[in-house]
Amino acid sequence: MPKYFALIPAAGTGSRIGNATPKQYHPINGKPMLWHALRPFHAHPRIERIFLVLSPGDAWFAKLNRDEFSPKLEVLRCGGETRARSVLNGLREMAGRVSTDDQVLVHDAARPCLNAQSINRLIDEVADNEAGGLLAEPLADTLKRADDRDCIVRTEPREGLWRAQTPQMFRYGLLMKALGTGTLDGVTDEASAVERLGLHPLLVKSGVTNLKVTYEEDLRMAELILNSRSSHA
Repeated sequence: MPKYFALIPAAGTGSRIGNATPKQYHPINGKPMLWHALRPFHAHPRIERIFLVLSPGDAWFAKLNRDEFSPKLEVLRCGGETRARSVLNGLREMAGRVSTDDQVLVHDAARPCLNAQSINRLIDEVADNEAGGLLAEPLADTLKRADDRDCIVRTEPREGLWRAQTPQMFRYGLLMKALGTGTLDGVTDEASAVERLGLHPLLVKSGVTNLKVTYEEDLRMAELILNSRSSHA
């Protein structure tokens, strides 16, 4: 039976949020965003280990209390200049400890609201799919194509369009092949790299609560989501 591993690239700076502190260390409810991203994998019984990819010069992680994660967490200071490079570097560091058929769940450090139910759904629906899969949300909004003056050019059909999320789960050997073959130009997520091999990853329906924090207002939304879960615990 394959084992399941989490890989979290957290070497970016997240400049769009407007602060000198890297985005993954911004506090949410008194804890760094990265803490919230790690927590569901640490608590999940099917996740064997969490590999966290940091920038070699990261000075913020030392301030994070990692004791509660230590049984599962391994820090890899091999982050690259892009997310795709950080993931590939992390996969290379994992060599010898993960088998070809083991499953790797790659998750954004800026998605602090992932829950166990979503991890279970991803694992259960994708485990036997040779092309892997990812959490995603079907688009419900009307889409407008704009020109360089921000005026509408046309309305784009939304049928069949999904918003990709993470985790994205693929067998270790497949992911190494997808990212380690050719250039990383144009690789926006792991699924796009696998697609270049002619494969078709499975879309697993998620929801809006698995949001990615990009702008300051997203931090407030993440707080509301996590507070709501705490109040119903």
